[in-house]
Amino acid sequence: MQNWIEENNQLKRTFEFKNFIEAWGFMSQVALLAEKENHHPEWSNVYNIVKIVLRTHDEGFKVTDRDRSLAKKINKLVD
Repeated sequence: MQNWIEENNQLKRTFEFKNFIEAWGFMSQVALLAEKENHHPEWSNVYNIVKIVLRTHDEGFKVTDRDRSLAKKINKLVD
């Protein structure tokens, strides 16, 4: 999966944007996707950097097909 790293039962990716506003806009789009999927990421934001971690809490904090599916949809927002 493009630019995502799967390790330690986590699917992770770091996104870099031009500025805070673009990063925040991206996070808003991800929030809408996550709510629709009822599958919410762990994430952090510092200025123009957004770090996302996906893992399924209901499955013992492991990476599942739900995480991979959401990651692909997130990719479509930026790639």
